[in-house]
Amino acid sequence: MLRPAHICLSVLAVIALTLGVVAVQTSAVSETFDVRIGPRILRAQVWRPAGNSRFPAVLFNHGSYTTTDALRQADTETLGTVFARHGYILLVLYRQDVGLSRGQGISEGDEMVKALETSGVDARNRVQLRRLENESLSEATAALVRLRARTDVDVRRVGVVGHSFGGSLSVLMLEQDPAIRAAVIFGGAANSWNQSPILRERLTAAVRRISAPTFFVYAENDYSTAPGRELAAEMKRLGKPHALTIYPPFGQDARTGHNVIFNSVQTWESDVFAFLDAHLRR
Repeated sequence: MLRPAHICLSVLAVIALTLGVVAVQTSAVSETFDVRIGPRILRAQVWRPAGNSRFPAVLFNHGSYTTTDALRQADTETLGTVFARHGYILLVLYRQDVGLSRGQGISEGDEMVKALETSGVDARNRVQLRRLENESLSEATAALVRLRARTDVDVRRVGVVGHSFGGSLSVLMLEQDPAIRAAVIFGGAANSWNQSPILRERLTAAVRRISAPTFFVYAENDYSTAPGRELAAEMKRLGKPHALTIYPPFGQDARTGHNVIFNSVQTWESDVFAFLDAHLRR
C-alpha cells in the first residue's frame, strides 16, 4: 500500500488508463548486440513491444556485481518483459565484466572489493566514485546514444532507470544530460550512503543541478533508505519535481529488500509505470 503522500501516483495510473495512454503489449521482441567502448566490446540487450511504431524508451543501469555475485539473466529478462508489456523499449548495457560482458575489463564490484581488502573503506569509496564519474558513466552514455539512434525509439521520450550503483549512476546521467525526460532510482546508494561521505556529497550536488522528474523507490528493509529520503528532501527544498515511495519490508533481510526491483515487480509496477507514463507519454 502506498503512503498517503504518494497517492498521486495511483491517481496518475487511473487517469492514464482512463485516457487510454497506457499501451499494454501482449508480447516482447528481444535482441542482443555489441557496443564498442574504447578497447572493450560490451554486450547490450533490448526488449521492445511488438509492432511497427516509435516507442518511449528507457535505459536500465544495473548495480555493481562481482565474480561471486553475478547479475542473473533471469532478472534482466524479468525487467525487459515487463517494460515491453507496458509499451516501452528497455535497453540493458552489461557494463564491464558483468553478465553478457564477462571477460571485458573488470567489474565495479570486483575493483571495489579489492580496494577494500587491500586499503580499507576509504579506498573502496574512492574507487566507487571514480568508476561512477568515469568508466561507468562513459559506458552508460554510449548505451544511451545507441538507444536514441534506434529508428523505433521516440527520442523525445527517453528515460533512465537504475538500481543500486546503477541508481547513483543514473543520477549523474541526469546531471550530465538534461534531455533525459525522467528517472526511476531503485535502492540508489543504499549500501554505500552511510559509509561514504564523498558519495553523499556528490549525489546531493548532482540533484541540485538536475531538472528531470525523479522517482526514488526503496523497500523499508533495504540496507538504508536514507539516500532516497535525503535526496528527495533536497529536491523538495529546491522545488524540483520528484517522488519518493518506501514500500513495506520485502523478504527477511536487507539483500532481499534491496532487490525488490527483481523479486517483487507487483510491489512497484503500477506506481512506476504511472510515473513514467506521466512524464514519457506527454
